[in-house]
Amino acid sequence: MRVLIIGCGYVGTALGERLVRGGHTVFGLRRSIAGAAELSSAGIQPLTGDVTRPADMAALPDSLDWVVNTVSSSRGGATEYRDVYLEGTRSLIAALSSRGIRRFAYTSSTSVYGQTDGGWVDESAPAMPAGETGRLLVETEQQLLSAAGSGRLPALILRVAGIYGPGRGHLFQQYVRGEACLNGDGSRWLNMIHRDDVASALHVALESGHPGEIYNATDDEPVSQIDFFRWLDSQLKRGIPPAADEIERAGRKRGVTHKRVTNQKLRALGWRPTFPTFREGYASEMRLEKENRPGLKPGRSTQLD
Repeated sequence: MRVLIIGCGYVGTALGERLVRGGHTVFGLRRSIAGAAELSSAGIQPLTGDVTRPADMAALPDSLDWVVNTVSSSRGGATEYRDVYLEGTRSLIAALSSRGIRRFAYTSSTSVYGQTDGGWVDESAPAMPAGETGRLLVETEQQLLSAAGSGRLPALILRVAGIYGPGRGHLFQQYVRGEACLNGDGSRWLNMIHRDDVASALHVALESGHPGEIYNATDDEPVSQIDFFRWLDSQLKRGIPPAADEIERAGRKRGVTHKRVTNQKLRALGWRPTFPTFREGYASEMRLEKENRPGLKPGRSTQLD
C-alpha cells in the first residue's frame, strides 16, 4: 500500500515504522522540515505541509491507498482546535474525496465522552463533552462520518485514550517529579493506552475497519487515580500524592469526566494490545526512570522483572 500519515509525530512515526516493516510505502507529512532526518531513518518519506492550508492538502501525493490523520494541536485552545481539526478535516475531505482512497483513519479522543458517573461507555454512548474543544472534536468526527456515509471518503475514527510511552505519560512524569496531586478522593477512572498499541490499533483499523464506524482505542483495564498512584508507590516508594486544592482542581481540564472506556469493538477486529494494562506498559518507563534517576528505588514487584 501507499500510505500517507498526516501529522507524523509521536504516534504517526511509530505507525510509519510499523507499516514500513510490513513492506508498505509510507509518506510522513509534518508542518516543517524539522524531523525529516528522523522520518528518513525510519524508512518514511518526509513531506512538508500544513493541514490548515487547503493548497497544501490539494498538493498531496497521488495514488494513495491509506491516509491516516494523527495531527495534533500544539497549544490546545479552541481557535487552534477549530483550525487544525475541524477546518483541516474539511480541507482533507475536499482534497481526497475523488482520489480513490481505500481507507482514511482519524485519531479523535475518548475525551468526547462527557460521562461523570464512573460507568462503562462504548461507542454507542452519547458524545457530549462539556468543553468547547471537545465539542469541536465531535463536530470534526461528524464531518468524517458524513463523508463516509455519502461515499466521498471511506473514513473511520479511533477515539484514543490518554497516550503514554517513551518519554510520555503526564501523570507518571508528574509523580516522579513530586508534582502530582489527587483529584478529590482519587476515585476518578483513568483510561490509558501505550503509544505502540495506538499504532497497532491504527494498522488493524486500516486493514479491517469499516468506513463510517468509530472504535475506542484504550487498554483492557481502566484504573482509578488512587490505585494508579498506589501501584507507582509500590514500585518507587515515593508515597501517595496529596489532594489538590480547589484552585488546582478548577484548572484541570481533564478532571471533570469519570468513566470507564471499553475496547471490545476494536478487539472484535482482531486487535490485541501488547500492553494490556498500565502495569505492563509502564515497566519499560520504570526501567528508564531507574537508569536516569538513580534515587528512585523500585519495589520488588515481579511485574517489572
